[in-house]
Amino acid sequence: MKDLVAALGLALAIEGLLCAAFPAAMRRAMQEASQTPMERMRLVGLLSAAAGVVVVGVVRLLLG
Repeated sequence: MKDLVAALGLALAIEGLLCAAFPAAMRRAMQEASQTPMERMRLVGLLSAAAGVVVVGVVRLLLG
């Protein structure tokens, strides 16, 4: 649970930094995402989640 909360905090920090540093690009990205078909969004979300789980697993395995 501690790792989950830390990961959510890190995700929020990164998103906040991106919004602060590149507001126009973030707005464009959000507009493009809103026009993306639901099926593609779902696929990208599932692939991203799977990649995240793999990364966490590899890091835990290698760094213990």
